[in-house]
Amino acid sequence: MILQKKRFIFEFIKAIIKLILAGVLIGLLKQYDAIIAGILILKIIHNIYKEIIKPKINKKWLLLLGMLLTGFGGIVGETWGVANGYWEYHEVTRELPLWLPFAWMLAFHYLYKLERNLIPLLKNQSQKNKIILAIILALILPAFGEVITIYLGVWTYYWPYQIFGVPLYAFICLVFVHMLVYTILHFVCKKYKINDVVFN
Repeated sequence: MILQKKRFIFEFIKAIIKLILAGVLIGLLKQYDAIIAGILILKIIHNIYKEIIKPKINKKWLLLLGMLLTGFGGIVGETWGVANGYWEYHEVTRELPLWLPFAWMLAFHYLYKLERNLIPLLKNQSQKNKIILAIILALILPAFGEVITIYLGVWTYYWPYQIFGVPLYAFICLVFVHMLVYTILHFVCKKYKINDVVFN
C-alpha cells in the first residue's frame, strides 16, 4: 500500500513537471505559433507511432479518436470564446494561434495517459472512483497549465471570478469538454466491447 502511494505521488509529480515544461515552452515561443504547432504535431506523431503503429497487439485507436474529438471540441470552444471577447491571445498575427487544436489533442493524451497510470494504483477501481479521479485531474491540471501560460503572457481571460487568472467558467468548460469526450469513448468501448482501463 505504501509502495502504491509512493508510485501515485511519483506519477502525479512527473505529470506536473511535463505540464510546467509544456507551459514554459508555449510561453517562451508564443510569438512563433507555427513553430509551436510544428513541435506539437511532431509530439502527436510520436504518440500515434508509440501507441498505435508500433504495437503488434493492443493498438490504442481510442487515443486517436479521443485526440480528434478533443481537438475538434477545443477549437470550436476557442473560436466561440475569442469571437465573443471572453479571452484573447497575445503576440500572434491571427486571432487563434496555429498550435491550439494540437494542444487540445495533446491535453487529451496527457490526461488519458496519467489516468491509465494512476487507476491501477487505486485501492478501489470502481467506475465511480475512476470518474472522480478524471474530474479531479481535469479540474486541476489543465487549469494549472493555463496559469503558467497566462503568467507568461500567452493569453488573457476577460471572464470574472478568476483564480490566478483562470475564471471559474474556464474550470467548468475544461471539465465539461474532458468528461464529454470520456463519456463518448465509454459508450464506444461498451458498444464495440473494447477493454480499456480508463473507459470501462
